[in-house]
Amino acid sequence: MQSDQLKRTITQFLRSAQSAGVSSTSPAGSIEIASAEPESHSNNHESGSDISQAATAQSTGEKDEHGMGKETLAIVEQEVSQCTLCDELVANRTQTVFGVGNPNADLVFFGEAPGRDEDKQGIPFVGRAGQLLTKIIEAMGLQRDDVYILNTVKCRPPDNRNPLPEEQENCKGFLNRQLALISPKYICCLGSVPSKNLLETKETIGKLRGVLHEVNGWKVLCTYHPAYLLRNPSAKQFVWEDMQILMKDMGLPVPKT
Repeated sequence: MQSDQLKRTITQFLRSAQSAGVSSTSPAGSIEIASAEPESHSNNHESGSDISQAATAQSTGEKDEHGMGKETLAIVEQEVSQCTLCDELVANRTQTVFGVGNPNADLVFFGEAPGRDEDKQGIPFVGRAGQLLTKIIEAMGLQRDDVYILNTVKCRPPDNRNPLPEEQENCKGFLNRQLALISPKYICCLGSVPSKNLLETKETIGKLRGVLHEVNGWKVLCTYHPAYLLRNPSAKQFVWEDMQILMKDMGLPVPKT
């Protein structure tokens, strides 16, 4: 691991530990949990054991019957909202855009970056491209609440440009933790940026689509971004072909054409 990436990973871990209530480390390197009384929340009673379980869930992606995985996603989201690693993105953003949907989803849709509408609302894929994605999801026999939607980076790039490699790298730690917690079986990469990011390849989306890839135990399908389809409606047939590949492998009924 390169030194810069190691520093980012350590920084994110320390911030997460503080959010989980870690007050200090002992000379032996063990972590001590703060003894302060937890804040009172309606229908949410966390003991020191619960916080410890949340910390474990964060590193392993495990979720228990109390929904600790979902709670840990909230901790990561808080860290993301405070991130200042990318000067240009921080200066340009209204707010960060973490993700939305079912935190226990089998299927994750993985996009490029927030746009204008997403930056305003703090939710991914809510503009015209997002409306088309919703139609694609519904054509699969699913609802947006059945899946999880996120992006390569959590801040809107200026003028909706593609996120730079260093910006993607700065967000990679957050993304990896997010995916570990959701623990999906399938990831659908929407467009070239997330496809190259996840598969660590320079191949074009045209060569990557049409087949399931295996990455870190996930089945990954690459297809065209909905924004591309708005500019090139004829490519919708290729996306539907890709979705049928995904549906068949997921055991979803495929409508006869």
